Amino acid sequence: MNRIQQKLQEDKKLLSIYFSAGFPSLNDTVSIIQDLEKNGVDFIEIGLPFSDPLADGPTIQESSTIALKNGMTTEILFNQLKDIRKSVNIPLIIMGYFNPMLQYGVEAFCTKCKEIGIDGLIIPDLPLDVYEREYKAIFEKHGLLNIFLITPQTGDERIQQIDAASNGFIYMVSSAGVTGSQSGFGNTQEDYFNRIAKMNLNNPQIVGFGIKDKETFNQATKTAKGAIIGSAFIKHLNTNGVNEIASFVKAIK
Repeated sequence: MNRIQQKLQEDKKLLSIYFSAGFPSLNDTVSIIQDLEKNGVDFIEIGLPFSDPLADGPTIQESSTIALKNGMTTEILFNQLKDIRKSVNIPLIIMGYFNPMLQYGVEAFCTKCKEIGIDGLIIPDLPLDVYEREYKAIFEKHGLLNIFLITPQTGDERIQQIDAASNGFIYMVSSAGVTGSQSGFGNTQEDYFNRIAKMNLNNPQIVGFGIKDKETFNQATKTAKGAIIGSAFIKHLNTNGVNEIASFVKAIK
């Protein structure tokens, strides 16, 4: 069983943290992952920086730009992570756009992920039908879960299709905006959370976008299995560097 699937079976609300690989400094990637696990994070989304990040808000875009200026590439990330499973046990997910994976070669990318011990991929711009037609067999051969996104605008029929194609969790985007663009959740989000909960999907949902503190984490996980924090953590790294990760996680959990 994939580590993501194992983690989802635990009887608790799950906290996932996203950060851009190669930020704040090029070689911070591994130490950030190790510190996050040590401080009780349940899984980690490692952002693969890209020059045209459509869904990312200004905070993540800026961290991506800095990471690219620092010299981060797909190959460097794979080299940094080659021994990660000697020190880290929790699920690791690479989140990125499809273009760098396509340039690297999808088969070669998935092979590297398997070698390293990556558990899943989140690719916001890879359509479900294209994935199923062209890439599903490759992902499955290498034991990688593909995590799909839904938004408040996603219709019930489409959500059912995504649920049928998933075998991990569904990334439940809390709003139609970009990451880091909202503060707290209003009635619209609450209605959306309740609508999805009533659908009784086969796959648990993890909420992303807009979670930044204990209050929003608790709000998001009232009906969902867990929540993802990205922009707030990157802001914390920007302000405090990599030495104050414990205080950030403690304030959420």
